[in-house]
Amino acid sequence: MSQDRLIILRSASGHVRRSRKNKKKVERKIELKKFDPNTRTREIYKEVKK
Repeated sequence: MSQDRLIILRSASGHVRRSRKNKKKVERKIELKKFDPNTRTREIYKEVKK
């Protein structure tokens, strides 16, 4: 996985996911709604700095 495209997503409970994004087309920070195993519900994951 290319390191320049790699982003880190973190939920409110602190669970971390890694994903990729096309930085040429998407300039804003990404927010995704995914399952969080810590709280066992769907949470919003927000992009954070590396």
